[in-house]
Amino acid sequence: MQGSICAGDFQGTHVLRFHGDVRFNQCASLDAYCDRMVQDPAFRAVVIDLQTTENLDSTTLGCLARLSIRVKKLNRRVPTLICDSDNLKRVLSSMGFQDVFMIVDLEAYAALSLPALPEGIELPAGTDFAMESTRARVIAAHKELMTMNELNAETFKDLVAALEQEECEQQAVERADVSQVKV
Repeated sequence: MQGSICAGDFQGTHVLRFHGDVRFNQCASLDAYCDRMVQDPAFRAVVIDLQTTENLDSTTLGCLARLSIRVKKLNRRVPTLICDSDNLKRVLSSMGFQDVFMIVDLEAYAALSLPALPEGIELPAGTDFAMESTRARVIAAHKELMTMNELNAETFKDLVAALEQEECEQQAVERADVSQVKV
């Protein structure tokens, strides 16, 4: 199967999907796309999808290695590479790609058996999320969302204010109950 490379992006995350037998004759287009991609101010990440790839020649592998090194210098993260072919995984491993890419095996990922987190567990004291009440957790979570951008700040300010008011009122009631017990 003759090879091809498809590319696109969504909100700064680029996806390069390799199909078939990808060889050196596609590398000029790949390099040109990668140059534009990493110079784009909106660039955040790149995912290399090799799920429908039969073969990559050494020139293509070199282009991918160069891309990874450029991305790591740019944003201090290595790109993600999706590969479920045992043959390609052997080639990638022999070339040291595990050092310059986060290689994801979707088959292994899909086969993970993950238990559900239990609900209602209190974390030990000293952890960032150990708080006295559910309300305090909700307030803290929404305050964190508010720090992310102005839209979130505007969206959640009334909710946080109302919850903080409830919390103050609850604490006042608790203080009054404690003072009545001491008398």
